[in-house]
Amino acid sequence: MVKINNYTNGKLTSVSRKYLDVFDPSKGEKINEVVLSNEEDFKNTILSSKKAFIDWSEVTPLKRSRILSNYKTLIEKNIDELAKLVSSEHGKTLDDAKGSVIRGLEVVEFACGIPHLLKGEFSQNVGSGIDSWSIRQPLGVTAGITPFNFPAMVPMWMYPISIACGNSFILKPSEKDPSCSIKLAELFSEAGLPDGVFNIINGDKEIVDLIINSNEISSISFVGSTPVAKYIYETSAKNGKRVQALGGAKNHLIVMPDANLDQAVDGIMGAAYGSAGERCMAVSVAVAVGDIADKLVENISSKAESLIVAPWTDSSSQMGPVISKEHKDKIENYISSGIEEGAKLVLDGRNFKIQGYENGYFVGPTLFDNVKKDMKIYKDEIFGPVLSVVRAKNYDEALNLVNNHAFGNGTSIYTSDGEVSRHFTTNCKIGMVGVNVPIPVPMAFHSFGGWKQSLFGDHAMHGTEGVNFYTKLKTVTSRWPKSIQKGPEFIMPTN
Repeated sequence: MVKINNYTNGKLTSVSRKYLDVFDPSKGEKINEVVLSNEEDFKNTILSSKKAFIDWSEVTPLKRSRILSNYKTLIEKNIDELAKLVSSEHGKTLDDAKGSVIRGLEVVEFACGIPHLLKGEFSQNVGSGIDSWSIRQPLGVTAGITPFNFPAMVPMWMYPISIACGNSFILKPSEKDPSCSIKLAELFSEAGLPDGVFNIINGDKEIVDLIINSNEISSISFVGSTPVAKYIYETSAKNGKRVQALGGAKNHLIVMPDANLDQAVDGIMGAAYGSAGERCMAVSVAVAVGDIADKLVENISSKAESLIVAPWTDSSSQMGPVISKEHKDKIENYISSGIEEGAKLVLDGRNFKIQGYENGYFVGPTLFDNVKKDMKIYKDEIFGPVLSVVRAKNYDEALNLVNNHAFGNGTSIYTSDGEVSRHFTTNCKIGMVGVNVPIPVPMAFHSFGGWKQSLFGDHAMHGTEGVNFYTKLKTVTSRWPKSIQKGPEFIMPTN
């Protein structure tokens, strides 16, 4: 068992002596302890970050890029260890954990191009003898608050770009699986990052509130549930911070009558039950259009029954446990609610037990049919391996379901009709859209972000949106006049 402290100014340290238990979700057993930081820990972190920013912001983008390139190499060398840290505390399969680290690594690769990404615009002769150009400059001390479901990938959506832009960054990871973040910080230091540029502070809501109310922090990046995202957005905005707060999701996947059924079912299986449904881009609603519904439900049920649910240490595992006993209970309560409200329970994942892991937080694949839009299992984000099938008479009805839902994170459509696909991608009110792709997570050189109740703030994450978020735009207008002056002008200058 390890006591996990903060990573401040290039070393593991903490003032607080209060610790919170960290569990192995497969066994339901305590494996580590993480510090619950106090206000003094927070002050030390802020002081370190402020001091480091002064020098780091003066480092050339090219030199920053070289450190990021070293960091990329170290992550690649340590990817197996990072994946094991994720799996041991989160519970997801080892291959899934490794894949999530790789998706985070892609953002580091993108950030290595920061000398090009920070280039501004230049216009000559915007007026007589006057030139104008734009500059992007760092914000200062930036911060990120990240969820349990992707302890490597989601932090890496944030801090590599922020740091590449010349900021210092404070990460507050989930207290449920903090070890991977500490390892990532240690590797960054090994790559040559100066002490204090990347600090990690562990804790609970007390630390979150100190972050969002601090006058020393210029921006907040957040991924989590919608109520918390809204709270962070509103509170941070009151304190003059720039905010990108990604909230919850209820991602719909529409299956048209002309879809390739086998491909659609395979896509739904991975998207609904992968990582035990604990993904903000997980498919939790399958919309069956027309007469394809019966076959779709039958085929999903058949495949889900044979899904291998096991601990991450089992190489054959396709789905692991959920994060905690409390979350397991919450998911099972939603399943009971679906039954009470009249949905047809095709597969029941409650009371799922594995020999030798009876205390683990396992929920089996769950499938509902004939789900209606006024049911809680349709309206709420369950964040577990629970798939709801909603039947729609036609495409228009299916599109309305997508557009009328409160969340707008991701959606997908399976079809062989290009005209339907084009209409859907143009008219759905969703931030990330897939066509015959079940989980349309953009690559690092694009940007990740939803609409409606799934995103609070004007900027999505990573890609050029990330660069814009972590920099301030400055526009310079310059003239070098002749030595003979005309005298003062009192009218608005024009061409």
